[in-house]
Amino acid sequence: MRDWTEDGHQPLFVTGGRGAWLEGADGRRYFDGNSTIWTNVHGHRHPHLDAALRDQLGKISHVSALGFCNEPAARLAKALVDLQPEGTLTRVFFSDDGSTAVECAVKMALQYHQLKGRPERVGFAAFENAYHGDTLAAATLGGIGTFADRFRRFGLSTRHFASLEALEEMPRAWSDGLAGVIIEPLIQGSAGMRTWPKGMLRGLRRWCDARGVLLICDEVMTGFGRTGRLFAGEHEGVVPDLMCLAKGLTGGYLPLAATLAREWIYEAFLGSYGELKTFFYGHSYTGNPLACAVALASLEVFAREDTLAGLGPKITLLEELLGDLQARHPRHVGEVRQCGLIAGIDVVEDAAAGRAYRWEEQTGARVCLAAREAGLLTRPIRDTLVLLPPLCSSAADLRHAVAALSYGLEAVCGPG
Repeated sequence: MRDWTEDGHQPLFVTGGRGAWLEGADGRRYFDGNSTIWTNVHGHRHPHLDAALRDQLGKISHVSALGFCNEPAARLAKALVDLQPEGTLTRVFFSDDGSTAVECAVKMALQYHQLKGRPERVGFAAFENAYHGDTLAAATLGGIGTFADRFRRFGLSTRHFASLEALEEMPRAWSDGLAGVIIEPLIQGSAGMRTWPKGMLRGLRRWCDARGVLLICDEVMTGFGRTGRLFAGEHEGVVPDLMCLAKGLTGGYLPLAATLAREWIYEAFLGSYGELKTFFYGHSYTGNPLACAVALASLEVFAREDTLAGLGPKITLLEELLGDLQARHPRHVGEVRQCGLIAGIDVVEDAAAGRAYRWEEQTGARVCLAAREAGLLTRPIRDTLVLLPPLCSSAADLRHAVAALSYGLEAVCGPG
């Protein structure tokens, strides 16, 4: 915060945007290289999304979900269920953001086991370098020390594992106390865009089924087309027991989250008033009609514009461009990881020698700041450059983004 509040530091004020591009108070245009922190899907000021918001504003902006309901929320819940394989995730619980979607899943898992007569199932398994949010339970599920270490003793009982193989070695006495396992399917975001081996998610599904453990998929980042499919689990034919959605749910317009659950989880909570089976959880803005209306419009755009069908060529082009970037900067570009339209590019001092920059030098941040001069806005994870463009990005947009990263690398790290 001292750096941020220094007299010489002036943050860029973003004043407008259209499509995949943003406008700054400095009068310049910038490509939105991280989809406004992984949220924007169809672009800024999309006519159909804007119209949905204006239409809902003419009716009502908020309705309490505490004993009442509203049409956009009801329609969105049905639309989200209809996107799942029939008879799988049939129930929807709305909240506000990715962290609260995870909190809902955690509390549902714990209470589900209590209601089924298994109160000993209070633990969770998660993975090293995972990120699931910053609220207390979500943070302690995470495997990144920077976000979680200060708070672990206050949070959930969680064991972290490096791989599926490590998890499979867990003694039965431990797994019998687990309420759930949580994973970012296919790729870990805040870990530096690190991908899982092919088949890992499918193997995790089998392990959970064998041990009676609920599988929670955190699709907050990976959902809504980022990986090339609507949801990352589709790549391996895996449906979790609880799915967490946020970020791209509204196309990047408004905060909204959803936790989807299997019917048999929902049924465990059914009871009369006096049985106290209720899921006592809710937010003031749960199921906000403005957010739900624009989320419905976003799903309509996926269908109208056949968004998913157009991603294949873009994903292939991005792979080629990243290969060229690595070839142009063989010394300073280490590993490059890609999953759909999600990419992580490691900046190193010497790739051949396996030598990284000291993290205190903030090399990744300086490269991104230099890339801003070439018309790109993104931010790194330490020394991993992140490129996660809106799905509406054109081939020319992607070329511009990678060229700007190349400019930033040479400006900060030098040639080679």
